[in-house]
Amino acid sequence: MPINPSRAQDVWKDVGEHVQFTVLKFNRQDPEHEREVFQEFADRSQAIIRSLRIRDAKPETGSQLKVAIGISNAGWDYLFPNAAKPQELETYTTMTGPKYAMPATDGDLFFHIRASDEAIVYEAQTQFSRVLGEVTTVLDETKGFRYFEGRAIIGFIDGTEAPAIEDAADYALVGDEDPEFENGSYAFAQKWLHNMPVWNKLKTEDQEKAVGREKFSDYELADADKFKNAHNVASKFNIDGVEQKIVRMNVPFSAPASGKTGTYFIGYSRFWSVTKGMLKNMLDQSDYLLTFSEILTGQAFFIPSRDLLAKIADGDFK
Repeated sequence: MPINPSRAQDVWKDVGEHVQFTVLKFNRQDPEHEREVFQEFADRSQAIIRSLRIRDAKPETGSQLKVAIGISNAGWDYLFPNAAKPQELETYTTMTGPKYAMPATDGDLFFHIRASDEAIVYEAQTQFSRVLGEVTTVLDETKGFRYFEGRAIIGFIDGTEAPAIEDAADYALVGDEDPEFENGSYAFAQKWLHNMPVWNKLKTEDQEKAVGREKFSDYELADADKFKNAHNVASKFNIDGVEQKIVRMNVPFSAPASGKTGTYFIGYSRFWSVTKGMLKNMLDQSDYLLTFSEILTGQAFFIPSRDLLAKIADGDFK
């Protein structure tokens, strides 16, 4: 069967106006009961999404609610110790380079919820928690927002390097190389905290050299005009001379009165090895963005297809 985006969860480039990222860990007190609760959640979550899309529907646009639900390698092993597993699913461990590190953090379940109305995001997470709350603990909860023109919080257009929407499926969704998990996706979630005063003291020309693009127009600079560790140089990953792509989003978050502002990075890919290769390159080349940033979290998750969620709900995975 060919890749079918209609069977996938929402792993497309769409930051949304209001965004919620949540990472949960199972309490690990009663595996059988916790698996049963998750099976119920696999079913109820889809009904909750359908209901909220009806409630959110607007005559001109319909609903803007999009949701991706993921399971980490540790979560998969806990829930389904005897079941098959996606070929590339592994526990992300801390990666280091000459100057910087990208730490790994814990987590079994991951939610990426976005909509044009904060009330819809709130209601989705609240109803999810009604099902899972008794068996899980919240490890991280981050609220993101759409910055001006959909720009990253550092002021540059976000997502230029991501594939066009019409091409995204082949980059984002598992294909016949892993038939049982087709139309799923590998997600990597990472939370960055920026030293914005340091960044904002840079001249615009130096910021452009650091990112590799003009700030206003988004026009890519010539390689000779970029810093050697410019972000769009360091984050490139090639296989046999062919540049690889993932669906990537940089979502701003902030507690502005406290001076805590950052980026929640989420990348969806057909192959976890591609995302991992990009991260390694960023570290090996000391990506300029790392010079004024602290990375707080990081973990890989598998986003099952909607068909696989239905199988989980039916108890076919144990």
